Amino acid sequence: MGHEVEVETLSKISLLVSTELVYNLRESLKPQKNYNFYCQSCGDIIVKERKFLRVLPLPSENWSALVEEWCCHPNPFARSTLHPQHDDCFLGETFLLLNSRNESCVPEYLKCSSETERHTSQNDSTLKSKENTRVICERCKTTLGETVSSDTVKYYVTEVIIWPSEESFSTIPRSQFIQSVVAQCLVELSSAKSTFRFTIKGDNGRIYILIWLLNSETLLVESSGSSSSHSVFTLFGDNFMPSCGPSGMWNAVKVLYQPCVKNRNKDLADAWENDFGVHPLKFPSETCLELLLMLSLSTASLPPSLQRMNSFQHFKQYK
Repeated sequence: MGHEVEVETLSKISLLVSTELVYNLRESLKPQKNYNFYCQSCGDIIVKERKFLRVLPLPSENWSALVEEWCCHPNPFARSTLHPQHDDCFLGETFLLLNSRNESCVPEYLKCSSETERHTSQNDSTLKSKENTRVICERCKTTLGETVSSDTVKYYVTEVIIWPSEESFSTIPRSQFIQSVVAQCLVELSSAKSTFRFTIKGDNGRIYILIWLLNSETLLVESSGSSSSHSVFTLFGDNFMPSCGPSGMWNAVKVLYQPCVKNRNKDLADAWENDFGVHPLKFPSETCLELLLMLSLSTASLPPSLQRMNSFQHFKQYK
């Protein structure tokens, strides 16, 4: 009965458009190639002409909590940290880690935009305050990531675009980019970990959205001459729906969701946070609010009969 109540609470339906507009970072980022890092919001170059000798995937963020299940002796990794060396790039689920020490191409803004100088000392221990370690774009002041240590910077995949330096670059509309990146995360994790429930957390540790992935192969078709969805989906100065020619067809993922802002659905959020079957995804808090708005607009664009699901008996045994 607990699962039945839980699913019925998650009654809002939304579609995230998943297009080929955004390349797969894990497949595209290769060693021995030069890349530029761009701010996704304004297109300013963050890191120029960076070549990596190693591009390595990171384990999930809670991997250390499972070590006791693997080892019959004390945790051998208790004092170890996974920090990239010079010319390394480590890929997490929603972020990447770079080594910034002695890097000539790291721009000056990393020194002035990490808000540590006015409030903290040079000691590494002061970098633990998340509020004081945010890395922001010098041009548009968007949060790009945070300083993990004195020589390691974390960039969120929703805030930067990594592009081969020899190829021409053009900015991607914000809402299209966020939709595609988040949809890609949901699909990849559901396939790799067989998990379909997610909490969307901000960099402040708060849960903003609960998401249940229903279908990763939804086809969204717009009838010829219809412009209602486009008018509904216009936000952040760009078109929510990508242009795809006269056919009006998009790949999308179908999700159930509930907002958790202002203590909404707090009991359910607490239950999901303590459920090992739920996978957390962390993004900048501002991006979490953007995503929530996109989900709400997507729901509003659907016919009223398709906006909610009030009975999910067939999900009662779903783990």
